Amino acid sequence: MIITFNADEIFEMAEEIERNGAKFYRKAAANDGDKKIKQMLLDMAVMEDGHLRTFKEMREQLGPQEKSSDVFDPDDQAAQYLQTMADGRGFEGKVNIAEELTGKESIEEILTTAINAEKNSVVFYVGLKELVSVKAGRDKIERIIKEELSHITNLKQQLAAVRKKGS
Repeated sequence: MIITFNADEIFEMAEEIERNGAKFYRKAAANDGDKKIKQMLLDMAVMEDGHLRTFKEMREQLGPQEKSSDVFDPDDQAAQYLQTMADGRGFEGKVNIAEELTGKESIEEILTTAINAEKNSVVFYVGLKELVSVKAGRDKIERIIKEELSHITNLKQQLAAVRKKGS
């Protein structure tokens, strides 16, 4: 089977990832009683919302040529990878991660989960970047990767601060 991909489809997936990420952070914030931590989680949700807007804008700016499929996948590997990711359709490639929150998680557990989820998103985008040609918007995928890397940096700083405070 010959499968093709384009930047439009990838941005659609990115939008879903960011939507689910914001849900995760908002639910985690609702479950935490500490005002400072709650605000940090809500700030992360707002960042996810901002990335969602960025991805929507990037998607809207795609020209007709960028929306056309032109990535060749004769061995069906990319199609299998996308199907696996599509089956997960949750925050950063995980099924309903917000639904898994019980409210009993520590802030360290929440931040560690978020860091791992953000790492998964980077892996997702790096893999998809290879499927998109330069003319179809590879540079836009690079921007997504940089945005997700900034999330990881921010979350790691927050985790270090929480651990330092707890020491």
